[in-house]
Amino acid sequence: MSRIAAGSTASRNPTRTFAMMGDSISKDLPPLVIPMPDFRTLRLVASGARPPHAYARTAEWLAAELDRATVVAPDVVPETAVTMHTRVEYRDDVTDQVGRLTLVYPGEEDWDEYRVSVLSPVGAALIGLSEGQSIRWRTPSGGMRGVTALRVLYQPYQTSLEIPHMRY
Repeated sequence: MSRIAAGSTASRNPTRTFAMMGDSISKDLPPLVIPMPDFRTLRLVASGARPPHAYARTAEWLAAELDRATVVAPDVVPETAVTMHTRVEYRDDVTDQVGRLTLVYPGEEDWDEYRVSVLSPVGAALIGLSEGQSIRWRTPSGGMRGVTALRVLYQPYQTSLEIPHMRY
């Protein structure tokens, strides 16, 4: 079950992890931090993608990730955490290719703008990670995949809406 914390900081240490997409088998999973507003919506997203939905297996994995996440108030989200609408630089640990994406909800994805759904395997893997953390998983075909969150380029919960004072 998810833990709810008033304040939390995620580990910045790299962590090697293993997860079976759609299975509960895992080893050394990194801590995940998810703000309450994202958590509520992600629960609905995960529960709404049931078979024969194309992303039903990823949704099941996302639900399991949510179960182990630490849920925090929006005002204490670490600037290094990958949340919804975060722009993140990541590495594909199988190919060593580095990419950038913005993590979005289903229906908001746009491959031309590198807006990737949280119901994609990469999106479900990145949600809740912090800079330096890694996760690996076995695909439905038996192959291994993995990603590392390298750098958060934009963290929406860290954006200030304050208007700077103007001096005249």
